[in-house]
Amino acid sequence: MDKAYYKSYYNYERNHWWFRARSEILRNYIERNVAQEKKLRILNVGVATGATTTMLQRMGDVTSLEFEQDCIDFVKDKVDFEIIQGSILELPFMDNQFDLVCAFDVIEHVEDDALAVKEMARVCAPGGSVMVTVPAFMSLWSEHDEINHHFRRYTQSSLLKTFQSLKDGTVKFSSYFNSILFFPIFLARKLSNLFSWKKNESMSSDFEKFNPGVLNSLLFHLMKSEELFHSARIKLPVGVSLSLQWVKNKV
Repeated sequence: MDKAYYKSYYNYERNHWWFRARSEILRNYIERNVAQEKKLRILNVGVATGATTTMLQRMGDVTSLEFEQDCIDFVKDKVDFEIIQGSILELPFMDNQFDLVCAFDVIEHVEDDALAVKEMARVCAPGGSVMVTVPAFMSLWSEHDEINHHFRRYTQSSLLKTFQSLKDGTVKFSSYFNSILFFPIFLARKLSNLFSWKKNESMSSDFEKFNPGVLNSLLFHLMKSEELFHSARIKLPVGVSLSLQWVKNKV
């Protein structure tokens, strides 16, 4: 993430319809399918400006990790929890330490996503869960992915393949989400890519088109409505994003 982007990203994480709806979908799923009245030991990897940690604190004690030291320095006076500098490719924690290990829209940022997943599984306790979300479908690739330094977008099969090397657990649930808005977003991305050669200005992410107001609220409620399917583990056939829960075998 570019340094100048941190201030804007802090605002997006707390006000943009996509971040808010994703947070609600994940919170609802974790409360119903992972926490179940148990206070969890949680590792949140790639916290960026910290909104996902604030959400996870409702379910337990959260350890927050971020790779970019500049991002940590920017946000340290804005949040009330410590953020540790470290890499998902070499997590600075002992084996079997956390009940829930999260990486929300993180593994697409690293070239060796298989190693990232292996490290998350290593620090996950027996019976615990690894949860990830990722962007879906390379057909949706746009300058949004480039400015956010993505290596790839995933299909459900490619994300499942990333977890296949883990022999000490199983995928409990995987589904697309942000499905209601998939086709409008697909069309918008295609049109943007088609005419991008005419642009003279620098690249921008989709988040920079954010405007607070009625449309932001409408899009939030449309996407948030999918939490009913997600928390009930009903798979959706298509979406702009993907989520997956992997559970480590009990000893």
